[in-house]
Amino acid sequence: MKRLLVWRAAAWALGIVPLLTLVKWVVQGKLGANPVEFVEHYLGDWTLRLLLITLAMTPLRMLTRLTEPVRVRRTLGLWAFAFLCLHFSMYLIFDLGFSLSQLSEDLMKRTYITLGFAAWLMLVPLAVTSTTGWQRRLKRRWITVHRFIYLAALLGSIHYLWLVKADTRQPLIYLSILLGLLAFRLPWSRWAHALPGRASTEVKTN
Repeated sequence: MKRLLVWRAAAWALGIVPLLTLVKWVVQGKLGANPVEFVEHYLGDWTLRLLLITLAMTPLRMLTRLTEPVRVRRTLGLWAFAFLCLHFSMYLIFDLGFSLSQLSEDLMKRTYITLGFAAWLMLVPLAVTSTTGWQRRLKRRWITVHRFIYLAALLGSIHYLWLVKADTRQPLIYLSILLGLLAFRLPWSRWAHALPGRASTEVKTN
């Protein structure tokens, strides 16, 4: 129980600490020459980081045989969605001035905007159905719905890569980590973890 509390505290800290840090920088005026762009990128970075950490919980469970990683996965996923909503809100409010016509135009003309918006749309039903009640209602379909996180993370990573015009090292790092996490879920990887010496039963997770 104490170990689970530590994991839960860490999951909450991964969401709260970046937000408090951002508030501190806003108060101190440390957002650079373009504060809106800085905040947008900061929130976008943390969205991807939290998505990757969320996706890392299943491999961590398989490698360590601990149950705590998957028990905090929902919290991490909801924090990722919260950061994405803030990221999208900054863009909608400060870049577009709440103009839906301008949003439609950007979605038609800027592919990276289309990818980012599509990722947000995919994560909306995941956030809505993240509760235990929805898991009971949807049964096996719940797993199918929540597998959209893979595609959302991929679209988000490409969105970031295409957004960056000069130094692409960071988005490429995120994309590489994501591809590694996705490769871990391939059939051959599952088979490798079922070899003798592994636990005879594994908790089925996404």
